[in-house]
Amino acid sequence: MDLVARAAQKYGGNPALVTEKGTYSFRDLDITSAGIATVLQSHELGKGDVIALSMPNSPGMVLMLLALLRTGSIAAPLNHRFPSSRLQELLHPLKPAALVGPEHLTENHSVSLKLNAETVIAESSSAKEPSKQFNNLPARQLDRLVTIIHTSSSSGNPKAALHSFGNHYYSALGSNENIPFGTGDCWLLSLPLFHIGGYAMLFRSLLGGGAVAVMEPGASIQEALNRFEISHLSLVPTQLYRMLQNKEALKKLQGLKAILLGGSAMEPALLKDASKAGLPVYLTYGSTEMSSQITTTAGPVETITAGRALPYRQLSIGPGDEILVKGPCLFQGYLSPTETLLETDTDGWFHTGDTGTRSPEGELTVTGRTDNMFISGGENIHPEEIERALGSITGILRAIVVPISDPEYGLRPSAFIETTEHAPADKEIREKLSREIGKLKTPATITRVKEWRLLPGTEKIDRGYYKSLV
Repeated sequence: MDLVARAAQKYGGNPALVTEKGTYSFRDLDITSAGIATVLQSHELGKGDVIALSMPNSPGMVLMLLALLRTGSIAAPLNHRFPSSRLQELLHPLKPAALVGPEHLTENHSVSLKLNAETVIAESSSAKEPSKQFNNLPARQLDRLVTIIHTSSSSGNPKAALHSFGNHYYSALGSNENIPFGTGDCWLLSLPLFHIGGYAMLFRSLLGGGAVAVMEPGASIQEALNRFEISHLSLVPTQLYRMLQNKEALKKLQGLKAILLGGSAMEPALLKDASKAGLPVYLTYGSTEMSSQITTTAGPVETITAGRALPYRQLSIGPGDEILVKGPCLFQGYLSPTETLLETDTDGWFHTGDTGTRSPEGELTVTGRTDNMFISGGENIHPEEIERALGSITGILRAIVVPISDPEYGLRPSAFIETTEHAPADKEIREKLSREIGKLKTPATITRVKEWRLLPGTEKIDRGYYKSLV
């Protein structure tokens, strides 16, 4: 199943990749990616070879990933924002056959074959006519490894997750059944391609027929909304908050078909503002291990919920309220120095480490992380519960709670908050929390921050950094 060739046959001249310099149809994608694949094969890169890519989102990055999909190689897109020493740590266990990226990002890494993406694409235009005989594999190709994508955990220690063709295929099918993405639609690639949510867009486009719009490196989402006719958009809560403060951006958001919101906890006040503005916000919960979305709401919502499990996913709540998942979207395991590790229980459930509850109708509410929980005075404290309570207070935009040592209780919660001028004083905040969630869960200290320390390449707060401050 060559998805690129299949999409070209099915969607032909419809837009597939929209860039500032022009638009590729699905037919154009087929021809161009086939030429790039031919160049890659001339370097003896093919089935089963791991190809690392260290470059920002760009039309060239999309074309390279599609070409690798066609040659049977395993694409390993890396966070190009990491320093050279960190990239070297990620490259070592990958043992890539080649590293693709701009020269300044590849010059210091010990990989024998280094390729410049622009050079490869330029060579492809003059390459001999490609054979187009790519992915000519038997039905079992659903099990073929196609990507290694690193997790973006709040601990800052990413794991290399292996995904098969089938993982991405069924993930895209289920997503497109819930939020239709077909010809005439255009989804802005606002998430990095080294993130599972970014890479997943390529499969959704090839299967559904919608176009993907790609900004030039450094361009903002607002600039992209002004330049392209966008119908769908993926955001994290911080990005949505910023855009709600901008009248021009808000007007653009109001004209969209869907805004898929995930990646971190959603504050009730932010959802209320988005709903009041008439924005088509779909809330979602997902993970790298499940190839992107796990649950998503069936439509715009006004209350916090992660929605129901999408098709081709199974979800259960296990002991300690831990969220368990399985199904054809479940990844193939983590890459280790000696083997691929996939840890599931005897019934095949993967333990996510997230906690949650489900309503009788199957709606999931994510409540926290098992590894964030700590014990204070003999009681289990879930920082996320306190963060949600803080976020419900007018004037508090975002909060992170970490444990701090205490001689009487062992540990107590300590809060870092981002506020507006409308936020109450610390004393009032504590009094309100004490009434609503109890004295033990009320932060012992409150620190106001103007700018968050984020994990590189994400909008996730670096929880480990704030733990080190208390």
